[in-house]
Amino acid sequence: MLIQEFKKYFFSELSNGYPVTEIQSFFTILIEYKLHLSRIQLALEHNFELERDDLDFLENALLKLKNQIPVQYIVGETAFYGLMFKVDKNVLIPRPETEELVEWIVQNHKKSESLKILDIGTGSGCIAVSLAKNLPNAKVSALDISEEALNVAKNNAEFNQVTIDFILADILTIEKLPDTFDVIVSNPPYVRESEKDLMQQNVLSNEPHIALFVENENPLLFYDKIAELAKNHLTENGVLYFEINQYLGEETVDLLKTKGFKNIELKKDIYGVDRMLKCERF
Repeated sequence: MLIQEFKKYFFSELSNGYPVTEIQSFFTILIEYKLHLSRIQLALEHNFELERDDLDFLENALLKLKNQIPVQYIVGETAFYGLMFKVDKNVLIPRPETEELVEWIVQNHKKSESLKILDIGTGSGCIAVSLAKNLPNAKVSALDISEEALNVAKNNAEFNQVTIDFILADILTIEKLPDTFDVIVSNPPYVRESEKDLMQQNVLSNEPHIALFVENENPLLFYDKIAELAKNHLTENGVLYFEINQYLGEETVDLLKTKGFKNIELKKDIYGVDRMLKCERF
């Protein structure tokens, strides 16, 4: 089968479940992964003949997409902040908004001669690895409750050739951190159970809920605990960064004020919603 013929079939089969722009993204990702053809090369290769192995892979991927499995899990990898990361069902798929958080930290600390950073709830390790890669003077640690997630993160650190100290722990139950840090960053669970209806089905069906959801009654549970630990484990004028629920920006700011943090800054993401904040130890 010619690749252009399969492309028409691919789009037709997914047209009832996804917008055209997303289908195009799926197709591009799959073709680049399996055939190593860029979108431009694909446009020029009208008569490219798919081999049986390639066609089997694409047909299997199509079936998985129809069953709402994220394309990143199908290929087992995704790009984040200019790096490649392995991903599977044990970790969240990194989002573009989180890249903005990483960029904020890198720009604020790139001139530091030495830096100790802790990433809490590291998941795939996308934040920790990206910071270690782009802040070569930093010593980076990463903590997560999931041993499976830490295994993914360790593989990503090795793949991207950075050294990170990984810590297996439940942030909600520990009473102290293993060291003091100049920067603590976290993208903790922050989606309220009541907000599930706003999420895409492929996220709800596949990505780990332990990394996504919090109870409606206490949506700032993780921010409260991490901020409390940060009070005692940030160096003087150390900085705390959070990715946050877009609907709870002011509430998160108020929480940090009650903890005594100073210079609290709320920042919007590329979509124009409150998505991240930073503050300094008092």
